[in-house]
Amino acid sequence: MNQIRLTCRCGKSAMVLAGPPIVAAECHCTSCQDAASIMEALPDGVSELAETGGTQFVLMRKDRIRFADGAERLRHFRLKPDSKTRRVVATCCSSPMFLEFADGHWLSIYAARWPEGQRPQMDLRTMTKDREEGPSLPNDIPNPKSHTVGFMVRLLVAWVAMRFRVPKVNVAEERMTFDV
Repeated sequence: MNQIRLTCRCGKSAMVLAGPPIVAAECHCTSCQDAASIMEALPDGVSELAETGGTQFVLMRKDRIRFADGAERLRHFRLKPDSKTRRVVATCCSSPMFLEFADGHWLSIYAARWPEGQRPQMDLRTMTKDREEGPSLPNDIPNPKSHTVGFMVRLLVAWVAMRFRVPKVNVAEERMTFDV
């Protein structure tokens, strides 16, 4: 099985992924836009938004991810205390690493973690109904207003292949120390 090592920007935190991604998607939801602003405002933070204003993720099965180095540097935050998602950042260089949905069988890994030239091509944009006004999106990939049936089928197929397991991600148990 092909493996790839992904690191934070400074290289102190790393994860190893095995196998192909479930899907590569650019999310335009309000939460991803709000989180991008928060992460950009961190010390040494950078924008993770694509030119189109979306956040690019590569969704991977949790059972195909291993945290290799620097797990102790990972911290998380939630946009609201009761949020179903947490975003995990490497504190050494303020690199967004992944987003995790509560009870999800996958991690949404920030596409910027892939080395240039090895980054999977985006399959689609999603949640474009939340997108702020601006230039029209290009028609290079589908631009649905919400999650498509095909997107959900890919997640379901991965979950079936995992025998409906939902592995626990035992990193980033500590919350980031800023107010969101």
